[in-house]
Amino acid sequence: MPPTTDNSTANNLDSRGASYASAGVDIEAGEQAVEALRPYAEKASRPEVLGGIGGFAGLFAPKLGRYTEPVLAASTDGVGTKVAIAQAMDKHDTIGLDLVAMVVDDLVVCGAEPLFLQDYIAVGRLVPEQIATIVKGIAEGCQQAGCALLGGETAEHPGLMEAGGYDLSATGVGIVDAEAMLRPERVRPGDVLVAMGASGLHSNGYSLARHVLLDIARMPLEGHVEEFGRTLGEELLAPTRIYARDCLALAAETGVRTFAHVTGGGLARNLERVLPGGLIAVAERGSWTPEPVFKLIASRGRVDRAEMEKTFNMGVGMVAVLPPDDVDRALAVLTARHVPAWVLGEVQRATGDEGPDAGSRVHLRGEHPRF
Repeated sequence: MPPTTDNSTANNLDSRGASYASAGVDIEAGEQAVEALRPYAEKASRPEVLGGIGGFAGLFAPKLGRYTEPVLAASTDGVGTKVAIAQAMDKHDTIGLDLVAMVVDDLVVCGAEPLFLQDYIAVGRLVPEQIATIVKGIAEGCQQAGCALLGGETAEHPGLMEAGGYDLSATGVGIVDAEAMLRPERVRPGDVLVAMGASGLHSNGYSLARHVLLDIARMPLEGHVEEFGRTLGEELLAPTRIYARDCLALAAETGVRTFAHVTGGGLARNLERVLPGGLIAVAERGSWTPEPVFKLIASRGRVDRAEMEKTFNMGVGMVAVLPPDDVDRALAVLTARHVPAWVLGEVQRATGDEGPDAGSRVHLRGEHPRF
């Protein structure tokens, strides 16, 4: 038999043969994207930054004089399947805020001040305006956190991702003096848990949220939801609260032992990560009411409480562990910074007889009001 010809491939080749562009990668679009995002990135800076956007490496000259024994902290994260909501709504201006929050709020758990962040954005097809919008949100998040956007990478992945698809991640670096480092070893029996309110789902549990609200309940993203006072899509895209500067202010003005950033795994699992052996934490569900979006997911998907609490933050985005004498001051500091805060519970010695919660070192007691 004579050899066959793939006409679709042949028709895509001009007289010059194959090129990077014909394979789906547009270098010129990449250069346009860099120019479009440059003004946003330049606003998210610090005095320690050397040079600007476009170099092979970001340069940062830390001022170490105020540290006795400086320790660098690093964190890497993404925003999970929340990007699917942004893509479905073709709204990309807040997903960058989520990305920054997930990284810098992990850094401050140990008391580290976020210094700089670098992002990575993978796209199916590079659209300069879309990239610029995403980076604008990242830069705004860096400004809120007080860190510099030191650089990043945008990569076009034709054949691996759909034309309108993208994913993003970032790595952040912070610094803290060894003597001031917050860690579980500082926690004591009798310490108080102070919760900081979340701004919604934040950036965790979206696979379950999408499955329930979009697949099972068939709710349209553009549909108005009375309980939210806005559309479903707007609620699901509510930016993750950035606590970095609030936590640093709290650490400067009180004797905070440590923080717990409530992300994947929920309140109990993340709080357990900052408890030393021999201690438990008791949190009262009756001290707060989760936002309506959590009730909607639970009811529409018949999701039981245990599954909700291990998947979502349930309205608590960050927890500070403090000595009892510092609680009033902590609440005043957070209130002045417009962060919803309340006493969530306390730390106790483990007795070995904790009843149904014996397998966990964090005990959630009672019921949420109106949930």
